[in-house]
Amino acid sequence: MRDVTHTPALHRRSFLKYTGALGAAAALSSSLAACSSGPESTNDTGGGGGGKNATLTAVIGYGNDGSWDPTQTASAFCMAANNHIYEGLLDTDPISREPYAALATEVPSDLSGTSWKFTLRAGAKFHDGKPVTADDVVFVFDRILDPKTPSLAKGFFASWLKEVKKIDAQNVELVLKFPFPEGISRLTLAKIMPKHIFSQPGAWDDAIKGKAVGSGPYRQTAHHPKSNTTFEAFADYNGPRKAAFKKMNWLTIVDAAPRVAKISGASAGAQIADNIPYANIEQLKKSGMTVQGGAGMNNLFLMFNTQHKPFDDVRVRQALHYAIDTGKMVEVALKGHGKPSSSFLNEGNPSYRPAKTVYSYDPEKAKKLLKEAGVKGLKIEILSVNVSWIVDCLPTIKASWDAIGVETTLSPQETTAVFTKMDQKQDYQVVAAASNPNQFGLDADLIMHYNYGPENLWMGYAHWAGNSVAKKLFKDMDQATQEPDADKKKTMIQDYIDIVAEEAVLYPVVHNELMTAWDPKKLTGIRAQPYPGINLLQAKWV
Repeated sequence: MRDVTHTPALHRRSFLKYTGALGAAAALSSSLAACSSGPESTNDTGGGGGGKNATLTAVIGYGNDGSWDPTQTASAFCMAANNHIYEGLLDTDPISREPYAALATEVPSDLSGTSWKFTLRAGAKFHDGKPVTADDVVFVFDRILDPKTPSLAKGFFASWLKEVKKIDAQNVELVLKFPFPEGISRLTLAKIMPKHIFSQPGAWDDAIKGKAVGSGPYRQTAHHPKSNTTFEAFADYNGPRKAAFKKMNWLTIVDAAPRVAKISGASAGAQIADNIPYANIEQLKKSGMTVQGGAGMNNLFLMFNTQHKPFDDVRVRQALHYAIDTGKMVEVALKGHGKPSSSFLNEGNPSYRPAKTVYSYDPEKAKKLLKEAGVKGLKIEILSVNVSWIVDCLPTIKASWDAIGVETTLSPQETTAVFTKMDQKQDYQVVAAASNPNQFGLDADLIMHYNYGPENLWMGYAHWAGNSVAKKLFKDMDQATQEPDADKKKTMIQDYIDIVAEEAVLYPVVHNELMTAWDPKKLTGIRAQPYPGINLLQAKWV
């Protein structure tokens, strides 16, 4: 889920840092710590919302103590914040994911070749006042492509991008290994960082802990792990999406009840919140809030340990998927805000087609498959992350498996605890967790490599990468990446997704909507995202 092919296997602790699953343990660098003496008032709404000097207060339902390094992070809070602090050469619209010129002056018109040239925006500055130059661009891409530097971003670029060269101070050239038009939208994942700051000793550790200096419309003014992060409009920003809010205060409130309370009632302490529980939608609507959902790749998936019998048998994995009453799960746990998976991709993805194997609810077929596999008296402990909506879904899985004679125990735990067990190579049977690669884009090639590949951490934890079917799958995936014909590539991806569905090693059970709530009397221009976090680059006060 959180790694990609062509990326050296990372130590689990480093992996957890960049995914945002592991909290930053050390203090920030001195330059940032100077403005972090204590949390600002988490009730500061800037006078109630309105006026050019008001502070926008947002509530994010994810931790702000994951990695802030743009080359490594998959943290929902940190990625959302970085999209306001940093720019890529190109960035993408948060909903359509169409690329637009950010630090570069234009989107290349011809994507059929192996050379893309970009001119940097005149007068672009970093938040410390220094100009953005081609050296900064090369610095970031060199880090991403460095085979000795493991990073999440490497998997988004290394398969198709050969090198990035400086032409002069304001111009750069990207040299591709083969034509890859899909790469243009991935450039938003390479946020341009100041070389004079992040080339210093220890600077990348500071980036992980929260130091953020970019060229975007907002600069970070304070960062308090597990509490809040504050921003201020960058006066010298001259790019396409200028700051509409003089100040922003983003609160991290992971627990559902206090998160909802913060945006509820006449004395609400915030104007917008993401990750709204389905049970609170009507309550918030009645209080005058707008609540909208974004349907995308967000999913509950099961991952089997194929080294632990009988989960090495594909029939057992299939049986356990067929046994789940996904209709009941959608109705009871998701309150109708989801769909049973009919492919690895969600139905709204441009490359979607139903997989040849669709796990519709069929307990009799599940029993038959277990019998064919010679499995009797199976007892399973589901090791699960304790994300609230995942925990809501677990009873349906237990009831479904119990009903076919599989004695099931639920074991929800903190995310760090779940993956520390796998890092320590402790035995497990099945993991249930959440994933949403849409935060990186809609590109099916990216999504699938994010989950499957010979050096992918998740395949390592599933102990499946050495399987003969897996080896053939990975070759098919690489061939699809290099296929120049768009329609043929789409078909090739759909064909290998059929194999992923049939094997069911790591596979979604349901795709669900993510809900965002905001006060329409105070904010306009908000669009609910189908992935965690918020984007306020086109929002403003009413």
